[in-house]
Amino acid sequence: SGPTQKITSLTTFKPTPNGSQKHILPNITMAPSITDNNVPVPDIGSASETSAAAISEAQTISAADEVALYDRQIRLWGMEAQARMRNAHILVIIMKALSNEVSKNIVLAGVGSLTVLDPGIVTEEDLGSQFLISEESVGLNRAEAAAPALRRLNPRVAVNVDASDPRSKGVEFYSKFDIVIATELDLDCLLYVNDITRKCSRPFYAAASYGMYGYIFADLIKHDFIMHREKSNMRTELKQETKTRSVTAVREKKDSGKTLEFVTKQELYSPLRSVVSSKVDSTWRPRRRRMVPNVLPGVKAIWAFQQAYNRLPEAKRGDFTEMTRLITEANRDLGLPDDIVKSNFIGPFVENATSEMAPVAAVLGGILAQDVINVLGKREQPLQNFLVFDGDMAATPILALHPEGEEDSAA
Repeated sequence: SGPTQKITSLTTFKPTPNGSQKHILPNITMAPSITDNNVPVPDIGSASETSAAAISEAQTISAADEVALYDRQIRLWGMEAQARMRNAHILVIIMKALSNEVSKNIVLAGVGSLTVLDPGIVTEEDLGSQFLISEESVGLNRAEAAAPALRRLNPRVAVNVDASDPRSKGVEFYSKFDIVIATELDLDCLLYVNDITRKCSRPFYAAASYGMYGYIFADLIKHDFIMHREKSNMRTELKQETKTRSVTAVREKKDSGKTLEFVTKQELYSPLRSVVSSKVDSTWRPRRRRMVPNVLPGVKAIWAFQQAYNRLPEAKRGDFTEMTRLITEANRDLGLPDDIVKSNFIGPFVENATSEMAPVAAVLGGILAQDVINVLGKREQPLQNFLVFDGDMAATPILALHPEGEEDSAA
């Protein structure tokens, strides 16, 4: 959380001493494209098999050519973090503009396998914003159409395809993956998937783009990560830093005459089912409440609209009227002042609801992929827990939404 900030480039987030988050440049490494597509695609197996023993063996990144390929990343976050990534199995649900960007960045980072699941068919409208498909893809399954381009980006990554409905899958399927990323789904489907990922203790992301607007939601359940820094004069205490974050361990190491500090922190998350009905933090002052962008109640209104009409709102009078009511209602349910909902926001927001814009997808996809990479490497502060993208303001504020007094219920 914290003040809204302008975006001038692809961004990720880093904690500040007061517990807020700020934008920094991303660490995503753009590995060179490799055109050899004759690489076998192994079965992804069970995510539970990617144990510490598998990481320590490091045979997955021991080959000289592979170390050279990921050299910048290894120097940035270390061999152990890269090995975790190389053993990771990721699931991306629905292959549209946003997930194209997410999948591209994850594949280039060198994960073990990526499975793309989508029962949908490529249409001519998809060609304007999705770079993994071509005119020849029209009429094909979206996941099948995108897979060849993903494999060419990095043949070392196994890209698997599934054309099923995500609601036809159960715990046995979702438990195979280390992280599940669901994009462009309606609320009921998101709740279904998140409920299952909770049952099998798998981190979950939800995201969507609506033209100039969008969101990312994270439910990492309970996530430990390590901050590396030079030790200061102040002693780092084992304590609770925020309602959701605690310092759980501190380790020191001497290196080149300096004392380095390895601080282990733990973040607790709430499931989407709880977040949907949550208000903003009751301790926020009126000025801070007024800074919450209309995109937040707008996203909740779109979810409510989809539940009622089984489609996205369109640019017509009846939908404008209904969305005005739903956004006002969602704003009030969030505990925000009625007068912050602007009429000049509702019109463009509804008009954008069914569109995809490649630049917005690139920004949101870069942020989401970077957070996934940080989570796999157990480095840096993860997203907590709801990011909204406001294209009018070119800003991505992060809002921690949790049931009041139940921030630790996720654990």
